[in-house]
Amino acid sequence: MTQITTHILDTALGCPAADVLVALLQQRGDDWLMLGSAPTDEDGRVADFTGSDEVLPAGVYRLTFYVGDYHERSGVEGFWPHVDVAFEIGGDGEHLHLPLLLNPYGYSTYRGS
Repeated sequence: MTQITTHILDTALGCPAADVLVALLQQRGDDWLMLGSAPTDEDGRVADFTGSDEVLPAGVYRLTFYVGDYHERSGVEGFWPHVDVAFEIGGDGEHLHLPLLLNPYGYSTYRGS
């Protein structure tokens, strides 16, 4: 498991959102560096973006959830082609779990444990 993990819950269908591509990026000046990406598993989770236990340095990061294809596969017309969640970490190696609660026309997120 990497330092940053996530899962997606589809609140409209009441189930995890499987096979959604999620990317982890790090801000570098005005640019974003891709650190890794993975699809959610059958439980809607991504436990490993980088394949490494390396502690990420302090800075601003972003998870990009590519939810447009998921909505299409689910047979619903969604409004969001992707959802970006930016956050800041202190570089202390603390594990961060950032869930996404999703429906076709809205989403919310929070810092989990």
